[in-house]
Amino acid sequence: MERNIKEIFSHFKVKGECVEFEKNTTGHINESYFINTKSPDHPGYFLQWINNNIFKNVEGLMDNICAVTGHLAAKLADNKDLDFKVLEVIPCIDGRNYYLDSQKQYWRLYTFIDNAHGYNVVENAEIAYEGGKAFGLFMSLLADLPADGLTETIPDFHNLEKRLDTFDKSVKADKADRVKEVAGELEFVKKRTEQMLTIPALIKSGQLPKRITHNDTKFNNILFDSSDHASCIVDLDTVMPGSILFDFGDSIRTGANTADEDEKDLSKVDINLPIYEAYTQGFIKSTKHTLTAAEIDNLAFSARFMTFIIGIRFLTDFIDGDTYFRTSYPDHNLVRAKVQFQLVEAMEKNADKMQEIVLHALEK
Repeated sequence: MERNIKEIFSHFKVKGECVEFEKNTTGHINESYFINTKSPDHPGYFLQWINNNIFKNVEGLMDNICAVTGHLAAKLADNKDLDFKVLEVIPCIDGRNYYLDSQKQYWRLYTFIDNAHGYNVVENAEIAYEGGKAFGLFMSLLADLPADGLTETIPDFHNLEKRLDTFDKSVKADKADRVKEVAGELEFVKKRTEQMLTIPALIKSGQLPKRITHNDTKFNNILFDSSDHASCIVDLDTVMPGSILFDFGDSIRTGANTADEDEKDLSKVDINLPIYEAYTQGFIKSTKHTLTAAEIDNLAFSARFMTFIIGIRFLTDFIDGDTYFRTSYPDHNLVRAKVQFQLVEAMEKNADKMQEIVLHALEK
């Protein structure tokens, strides 16, 4: 689709005009552009097309982001010693927090955070510690903002009961005639389902409090400054009500796996305990005063829980004939599911150590 970037940019309340722009090619869902105004008092802007095929309620999504960033900005203004930044949403000239163009496409604008970089891979324990501290700080600063005031941008995103229901229906339908290929994986899911359902039960009972969570805590959603200090959390589209276990668990799933998500050699898949320990120490340093007893008891287990959910999603898509996740070869989603399940097993073997690390971090 042809984009008139300069014209779209002109609808926002900005300093200067768009002199040049550059497309960012790293995103998979939204489309992003760096805008250079060459204004001496402004480094630039970050313009994004919002994919409303994925995010059906753009108004609710943007209201979430503005509520969260506004709250964070106020907290940081009151705590000058916190070396942290927050995304700044630039409103449109008409006052809205997004622009709807003539083709019914949604756009938003942020100030560009200069001299920042990210990591796709957690390179060492120091970086892991910084990342854990940053995601923990993000959540602790939002602890007093009521979660019920936010929109659920992707309903049932980490709802295991819904994922299992969809999985069961896919197995029964067997549309792609692939169930015969996954007997071992079906048995794996069956053996662990009852234990995994303890988390939804604790959430339903209120023992695990509902919080405002990021829900997509991949490491590349953290910006680092030139000194490798984690300075900002980005990609706020999935910020909504959830459990702190979702964020911690998914960080470990993605950051402390010793192999790639689609590694065919399962012997390479394991939990990187030094990375896990460093991330946990940073996370707990920022959240220890807000964590409840139930959250502490289940923090290490949440890594298994989140890995199990993603494994089920990959396996469901394989059974359905690869209709959701992009694949490069016929059994790509099955390979991904096997990696997740192998990681669950590695975490099971190290369960006591992982919980000991949590308790030790709380003592510091």
